[in-house]
Amino acid sequence: MNLAVEVAGIRLKNPLLAASGTFGYGVEYEGILDLSLLGGIVSKGLYMEPRDGAPTPRIVETPSGLLNAIGLQGVGIHAFVRDVLPRMAKHDTAILVNVCGETVDEYAEVARVCDGAPGIAGLEVNISCPNVKKGGMAFGGDPRLTHEVVAAVRKATRLPVIPKLSPNVGDIAVFARAAQEAGADALSCINTLLGLAIDVETRRPKLGFGTGGLSGPAIRPVAVRMAWQAARAVRIPVIGVGGIASAADALEFLVAGCRAVQIGTANFVDPGIYEGVLAGLRAHLERHGLDDVNSVVGTLEYPGLPRPCDAAGTDEPGGCA
Repeated sequence: MNLAVEVAGIRLKNPLLAASGTFGYGVEYEGILDLSLLGGIVSKGLYMEPRDGAPTPRIVETPSGLLNAIGLQGVGIHAFVRDVLPRMAKHDTAILVNVCGETVDEYAEVARVCDGAPGIAGLEVNISCPNVKKGGMAFGGDPRLTHEVVAAVRKATRLPVIPKLSPNVGDIAVFARAAQEAGADALSCINTLLGLAIDVETRRPKLGFGTGGLSGPAIRPVAVRMAWQAARAVRIPVIGVGGIASAADALEFLVAGCRAVQIGTANFVDPGIYEGVLAGLRAHLERHGLDDVNSVVGTLEYPGLPRPCDAAGTDEPGGCA
């Protein structure tokens, strides 16, 4: 039975990746689970210099979800390449770096550093974090700026470029097409939804930053819808992200047209979730008489609409939006 997939020229042993910001740098989980089980790991967000992140409190539980404002705390790209990447690269899994910047030039410079570092399979370009005052969602909320950042990163590296799109926009298809036109090799859909939790006793936000990003099962239907819309709009692969906690959750994204998925908030609940999700994927394929996980990608039968474009660049009957 084949669980391997290919995204942006990166061959993954299975379609499960650990999402950025929920899995540290991966090495923190050594001794807790076999990291080679994963198709890939997306690092914490990295700028040129180290960052302290947002003020505390940084995490608040919500019904069926989690509201966070970590603020992209990180060691900086040079320390990552020097100290962390060699440890990550020892594991048999694809390593993707989550690239951040306060300016277009900083995004490009981080990408340039990654380009010369052995062991990095691709770059996830974070233009959608809602928990920073500069960069992040500011670039992901304007299709012209999305195009500008992605084009700059594309020029700076030979590695696959995978922009992570924001759900806090009107029409994600517009941003998906802008990223594709700028040279993106794939897309990650979606980042967290902007939210606010209030302590009614103090009448202050529960998070130190104020607002935060909502993740977890509560956002999965929104994430599936937006990933589906993005997959229909472009001919590059889409990686689905948002509220995945089971094989059935992952399959929703695959059926919607995603080539792979990322598990995020569920890592905090059960770091060993990957083994169970992989077993569930195998059981689903066997139950349906299938021997390749790719055979379920883009098979959604939506009333009155054709299937999404094939990620390799060919159209299903009816073509793409």
